[in-house]
Amino acid sequence: MTDFLAAEDRALLERHGLGTFDALWAKQLEAVDEPNTDGGGWSSVFRLELEGHGYYLKRQSNYLTRTLHAPFGEPTFAREFRNISRYNQLGIPALQAAFFGQRKVNGEVRAILLTRALDGWDDLDSLLQRWSDLDASQQSAILKACGQLARLLHGVRQVHGCFYPKHIFLRAEGAGYQAQLIDLEKTRPLLFGQRDRVKDLEPLLRRAPEWTDAQLRELLAAYLDQSVDSSLVDSWVTRLTARRSRKETR
Repeated sequence: MTDFLAAEDRALLERHGLGTFDALWAKQLEAVDEPNTDGGGWSSVFRLELEGHGYYLKRQSNYLTRTLHAPFGEPTFAREFRNISRYNQLGIPALQAAFFGQRKVNGEVRAILLTRALDGWDDLDSLLQRWSDLDASQQSAILKACGQLARLLHGVRQVHGCFYPKHIFLRAEGAGYQAQLIDLEKTRPLLFGQRDRVKDLEPLLRRAPEWTDAQLRELLAAYLDQSVDSSLVDSWVTRLTARRSRKETR
């Protein structure tokens, strides 16, 4: 089976003897959290530092999911890697893969996904925790960046599936912010028009109670490429708040 090794990372990994599946599988590191376990399998994440470059090394064994692509099951990292590749091809800002590979060893299905760490970026969740400390221009720039990211995502007919604050990473750039996505495992094609788009956006709003009604309108204005007082923004506010109310009362 052919492994993926990004051209930009090849020399660095090979200098440290980590350019192969077996080497990355054997590398001794401390896990960043407790392993996930399911159906007799496991999946774990490790931090890897090489010459000032940060990576997240993810390894899993018999941690499988069934998809249309693989009805009998495949490593969840395989699906995530395909989505990382798809986002890259479509021009959607997202985390980047440095290595991917999978093996079957004595009946055990192993998979590795190595991604570049987003050092210097903040997830939206952490920014929301200090939202009141940000000035109005910073808040507006963040709302605009999130709205534009969602517009780009849906514009190329993709649904993220977990469009939560912890999966949106931002970095200040000039007077604005850059934004990108992580955790692409649940990404799928956008099939049902506005229904899919509302369903994808609403969880973000539910998890950002710090945002005022006016700030919600700012985000939607960026998402819809409209003025904040447009009737289209009005209708989206109505749809999203109605869905949020239904979710919160369940």
